[in-house]
Amino acid sequence: MKELHKKIPMLKKILIVIAVFSCSITINAQDKTTIDHSAYKADEVEMDHKIDSLLSVMTLTEKLGQLNLPSSGDITTGQSKSSDVAKKIKEGKIGGLFNIKSVEKIKEVQKIAVEESRLKIPLIFGMDVIHGYETTFPIPLGLSTSWDMPLIQETARIAAEEASADGINWTFSPMVDISRDPRWGRVSEGNGEDPFLGGEIAKAMVRGYQGDDLGKNNTILSTVKHFALYGASEAGRDYNTVDMSRIRMYNDYFPPYKAAIDAGVGSVMASFNEVDGIPATGNKWLLTDVLRDQWGFSGFLVTDYTGINEMIDHGMGDLQTVSALALNAGVDMDMVGEGFVSTLKKSLDENKVSIEKIDASVRRILVAKYELGLFEDPYRYIDVNRAKSEIFTSENRAFARKVAAQSMVLLKNENNLLPIKKSETIAVIGPLANTSENMAGTWSVATPQDKSISVLQGIKEVIGSSGSVLYAKGSNLSYDKGLEERGTMFGKEIPRDGRSDEALLKEALIIASKADVIIAAIGESAEMSGESSSRTNISIPQAQKDLLQALLKTGKPVILVLFNGRPLVLTEENETVPAILDVWFAGTEAGYAIADVLFGDVNPSAKITATFPRSVGQIPIYYSHKNTGRPLLGNSEGKFEKFRSNYIDGRNEPLFPFGYGLSYTNFKYDNLKLSSEKIRKNETLEVSVTVQNTGNYDGKEIVQLYIRDLVGSITRPVKQLKGFQKITLKKGETKTVSFKLTVEDLKFYNYELDFVAEPGDFEIFVGTNSDETLMSKFELVKQ
Repeated sequence: MKELHKKIPMLKKILIVIAVFSCSITINAQDKTTIDHSAYKADEVEMDHKIDSLLSVMTLTEKLGQLNLPSSGDITTGQSKSSDVAKKIKEGKIGGLFNIKSVEKIKEVQKIAVEESRLKIPLIFGMDVIHGYETTFPIPLGLSTSWDMPLIQETARIAAEEASADGINWTFSPMVDISRDPRWGRVSEGNGEDPFLGGEIAKAMVRGYQGDDLGKNNTILSTVKHFALYGASEAGRDYNTVDMSRIRMYNDYFPPYKAAIDAGVGSVMASFNEVDGIPATGNKWLLTDVLRDQWGFSGFLVTDYTGINEMIDHGMGDLQTVSALALNAGVDMDMVGEGFVSTLKKSLDENKVSIEKIDASVRRILVAKYELGLFEDPYRYIDVNRAKSEIFTSENRAFARKVAAQSMVLLKNENNLLPIKKSETIAVIGPLANTSENMAGTWSVATPQDKSISVLQGIKEVIGSSGSVLYAKGSNLSYDKGLEERGTMFGKEIPRDGRSDEALLKEALIIASKADVIIAAIGESAEMSGESSSRTNISIPQAQKDLLQALLKTGKPVILVLFNGRPLVLTEENETVPAILDVWFAGTEAGYAIADVLFGDVNPSAKITATFPRSVGQIPIYYSHKNTGRPLLGNSEGKFEKFRSNYIDGRNEPLFPFGYGLSYTNFKYDNLKLSSEKIRKNETLEVSVTVQNTGNYDGKEIVQLYIRDLVGSITRPVKQLKGFQKITLKKGETKTVSFKLTVEDLKFYNYELDFVAEPGDFEIFVGTNSDETLMSKFELVKQ
């Protein structure tokens, strides 16, 4: 009796909490007409009260359950109740699920959580919504080449709207890892090599996904990843070791992550690699000292897929040890590994973790669910009408076509071969010409691949009856069947033609002989880049190179429509092909957008955000490198100079520099002006330049501003991007473009990791890319 008497207050708490949450959920589930999904706003006082009450009655098993994020697989409708996942949900052992798609399936699973578990805590549902949902936009690297922040933000907003209409409320995007090694496959998933541009894109993506209120049911929680430094893996090999100075971390690799934090991103994903010898998933300095204490991040932190378990192979200990290491470092949610649910009770009993740490992690996850409005209505993202009317709409697809065209980079256009006329006879040749399944590129898990528009289909439909289109495959993707299989996984197959290489080429040459112009659709397949798709050879596969050279020998004009998820080595192609249009993987409307650019309905304006090397031997190569004590003396011919920092068998400079991209028109830069030759710490420097469209087409130009700090307490890069503007000029039109620089733009992390601006001389550059610029100077005066 005495023991029962002690338990009565706790039992009352349990009954009260269950009654509160059950009542709320029952009302919301049954009377949907009383809820305005767009108007919900989390009340912090009420939220804290409910979460405190809930934490006070949760068992340890239920707490650890909130930290557990298994993959459901795509549960078949009607079978969720009999699955092992369902049993764990009923027992309160799961906090969320990912990789489950559709409102019907998600509703079934959510119903188990809020109607059959003890405390009826709703689940959160995540998915890799990376560059669109069903309406798919260009791969992130391609999207970044638009340099258009409103456009990029709108792609994330549409992705959030479509995903949320299908029951999903959490995305593992944006991926903002800086990478300067195109051998790394996940270059395709990021925004290139520059921290400033990467930070601007990170903010745009977070704003697009989360909007101004997570309580709206057409916004979703965003996750910035992979924290941190994942893009600097040694040898460009995925999951590999990263080792760098903290100065480089803070100045070059951290800024995009911090930009996402400053934009209010709701969650952060830890990276696979080690940082300072400790895997990121268990690195307290990284996840707590930097992320939470220095940057003030208050959301929750999730591992990458089995990130905790993988620390065993890193050599950090057994599952219990690495699970405790991750929790103590700052991890809140364990993706797939289930180390938290299986070992933390024992670690708690052995005083290796504290209940305070567990409670803090549980609270962060419950706060995210509360802010998403899931406690107010666990079914707020489950609306079959939205699913039917807001996904893959004609309006979204039209916008995707516009975005795709804005992402295509004109790398070469000898003798103004492009644009071509719709009245011509056009031969479309190449293994990537007629494969709709490859148009969306990697990380397009929700894309209806068969509904994407191929190059062949797009060209045919855009020219209509104006001209004629001929087609031949010309070659397989590669002579190496194994490479072809590895590069066409996950539904991205390009059926291998069983004919001989000679027969395929002969057919292509016959088709080419009948044409006025040849479109060679070649390059990488969708899965030749992406996760676990690192390459030692980043050239176009030899089978396609041979096809291209054979087409050039016909004497017909050849336009290379290049598919790629990374910068490629294109030295041979640049020397021999008259026109090169880099189309990346442009999404569901790729074929239409490619045709729009080829025929001049859209004038290309995109510029590359990752340097293209001349050879693999130059890697890593990037524009904002440091000078050496023995730099080249500045010859423009790439001549070898003994006892200088260069190669004996090749040039230093890239094939295409950062920020490079041509147009069908021409732009002239002139009259670079600074408002002052000296500025003080509280002053603003105004920079202006005139840009004139001197060509025959209306066009868009991305005006880029760079600085160089000439003398510093640590060595400084030769150039750093600090501003850009995308402008539209009609032919013959001139505009004055102005920028404002403050002392904040001149700051960097010094040897002590203080964020400072040091007085002294600076150079300022404005131009069409990082290499072609006008230059002036100013001085930051000491106060």
